[in-house]
Amino acid sequence: MAELPTRLAPLASHYGERPEEVAPATKLPRAVASDHTRSVLEFPDVLELVAGRAATAAGATRIRGLLPSFEREVVASRQARVWAMHDVVSSAKGWRQPEIPEVGDVLRRLAVAGSVMEAPDFAGLLTLLRSSRVARQQLAEHSREGRGEPLLPLLENLCSEPAAERSIEQVIGPDGQVRDSASPLLKKIRQALRTAEARLIELLENVLAALPQQYRAPDLSVTMRNGRWVIPVRREGGDFVGGIVHGVSGSGATLFVEPPAAIDACNRIRELEAEEAREVARILMELGTRLRPLAGRLAVSLDALTELDSLYACARFAIEFDCAPVELLSTSSGMRVIGARHPLLLAQGVAVVPFTLELEEGERTLLVSGPNTGGKTVLLKTVGLAVLLTQAGIPFPVAAGTAIPVLSQVFADIGDEQSIAQNLSTFSAHLRNIAAILREASDDSLVLLDELGAGTDPAEGAALGGAVLEELTRRGALTIATTHLGGLQEFAATVPGFVNGSLQFDAEAMLPTYRFLKGVPGRSYGIAIAERLGLAEAVVERARELLPRQEREALALLERLEAKERALAELEQEAVRLRDRARELSVSLEERERAIEQRERALRLETRAEVRRELLEARREIERMVSRARSAAGERDEVIRSVRREIEQWLASQAKELVEEGRQDLEPGYGRVEVVEFQPGSEVAVAALGGRRGRVLERRGAEYVVAVGSVKFSLRGDQLVPVPASERRVPASVSGELPAEAAVSEIDVRGLRVDEVAAVVERALDSAIRADLRQLRIIHGKGTGALRARVAEILRSDPRVSSFATAPWNEGGAGVTVVRL
Repeated sequence: MAELPTRLAPLASHYGERPEEVAPATKLPRAVASDHTRSVLEFPDVLELVAGRAATAAGATRIRGLLPSFEREVVASRQARVWAMHDVVSSAKGWRQPEIPEVGDVLRRLAVAGSVMEAPDFAGLLTLLRSSRVARQQLAEHSREGRGEPLLPLLENLCSEPAAERSIEQVIGPDGQVRDSASPLLKKIRQALRTAEARLIELLENVLAALPQQYRAPDLSVTMRNGRWVIPVRREGGDFVGGIVHGVSGSGATLFVEPPAAIDACNRIRELEAEEAREVARILMELGTRLRPLAGRLAVSLDALTELDSLYACARFAIEFDCAPVELLSTSSGMRVIGARHPLLLAQGVAVVPFTLELEEGERTLLVSGPNTGGKTVLLKTVGLAVLLTQAGIPFPVAAGTAIPVLSQVFADIGDEQSIAQNLSTFSAHLRNIAAILREASDDSLVLLDELGAGTDPAEGAALGGAVLEELTRRGALTIATTHLGGLQEFAATVPGFVNGSLQFDAEAMLPTYRFLKGVPGRSYGIAIAERLGLAEAVVERARELLPRQEREALALLERLEAKERALAELEQEAVRLRDRARELSVSLEERERAIEQRERALRLETRAEVRRELLEARREIERMVSRARSAAGERDEVIRSVRREIEQWLASQAKELVEEGRQDLEPGYGRVEVVEFQPGSEVAVAALGGRRGRVLERRGAEYVVAVGSVKFSLRGDQLVPVPASERRVPASVSGELPAEAAVSEIDVRGLRVDEVAAVVERALDSAIRADLRQLRIIHGKGTGALRARVAEILRSDPRVSSFATAPWNEGGAGVTVVRL
């Protein structure tokens, strides 16, 4: 049998599942960090912070139980799932975490044949089935949209059993109890029970009403005691009523009596209740037998739902605390922590200054120095937490580009651990911890040491600290230590793999900046702080004189380095400011360019709309004139043709005037990067006509003859814009686009969109009218009928159309409309 999660192992013997039917579980990793290390690094506190983002108690419990894993594959898999859930939660659809019922014990009983199940147990199983189905549907939807691929194994573990849901719903009602309709016998029993109870209550109310006033208990009515219906009677009326006393009030003044007349009715009710209980037990036993084969799959679904909620909590934490994915490195590749912030400080609303810490390959030991309250301990804890949480599969507040090695062990000696009970001083407690670390640390360990060498003589402390760091560096352990001892800083120049660092301190304001500086040792600022706090000037000066010359020179050198560092930081800030300003200007220019383009587009559309309005007005005037001509006697056909020719000539002259006006207003090179040579047949857009398209017929010197509809224009090359190949219209046989030179009696608009049909049909009508055609066939196909409906709408509103109808069946039928002009 495939491995089940440890908490589900007791069910394994009952499931009867084949190995492939049970989802493989992740093995619990051995401890990467001891309870002591996890405690001093505040790992449990951060787990509690993340658990608070879970939607269910089960998901929160899963988070609290997470431990760092030393297996790279396990860490990578967990991280991939967390960031896949992050993408899902951040998407437009988001994630709705379903309810997770507490049904672990129920599943264990369900797996055992003949076990007794209660109605609320099945209500919990129904919730589990629904939640599993809903979660599966959500994962499937996100998967279809290309999100959440690492979550697909969990999708496979989620069962979807609508038939099982219906089976439970038919038996268990919304109140968690067995429905009356669960069986005909149960319905009959419950109807009889309700009738019997109603009659008994009516009987008791009559008995109560018949009691003499002195025996009645005030403000009381028929009630139940010990499962029997009774009436309240004053104590002195007990003998008068007789029957069985089932209870006494707290004051002893009232008796709850079952009168003799009600005993048989009460007994009948108890018999019916027993029958009801037997029938309910039978129904539930039958339902349990029906669901028993699903016990194993339900257990796996419960685990998958819990895992999804734990991932949901991590995703919400990552979003709220602005976390970024972490690259996983080998143990020999150093470390790169960028923009790190301690999550517990963020949760408290503290203004946290991010720090960046990088150790290259070959750099194994980092010694951080500087004054008290400079943030050294927070830095240690933040790095340690980043490693532990990453290996536990939990996001950490860092910036993009962070890379952390997967380590097998993490050790930490942080804080004051003196013990009166064990007779240990602070120094002794630290040494005990360091001795334990040295017994186990290896080249895939992280060692965090706070205030190394403190608590004893500075010279001896520095010697001991140096020996410890040398040994850890020799072993290849990744070590970060903090100290106040200047003697330890000298190791960076003599021990390979050793590097100094410090947390910057503002010497003028006497306040820490919490900015980490690699390669620069820090100063303690003890004398400067004493001076700032008001120590006598003479004492301060004497203290400086008592410093050894070599140390004074070293402090002076450090002061110069810090000054240069501050100058470089200011230059960097200025460079960043200029870069940001340049970006802002670039964005502003892009926005202005887009606004101009939108305005130009709006003007073009407005111009086209105005031209179309004028043309429609002209068309109405034309039709008025044609209608008047038709009323003329005699040679009215010849009159009509003559009028139409004159009108078309007038329209052509108006269009030419519009182009000439456009020539005057048009700047050279409008809408063009360079002048293009056009060949006869090229499709172009005429800028002066609002972008209306035409076709090049020939070239005459510096100008081109362009046909726009039935009108020809002579235009310069800089007044024409080439139409991209992707936007060119296809031949008339396919799209219905009409040649500029001739009218046709049939057009084909199949393949066009509904919003493209109007222009094609109107041009065809224009050409047909100019050619004096009497009929036009429009092929639109049958399809969904949308094109046919649009064509009919256009023809209905055009006064030049006398009638239109569907073609005969042998000439296209419903796929063709015949227009009479």
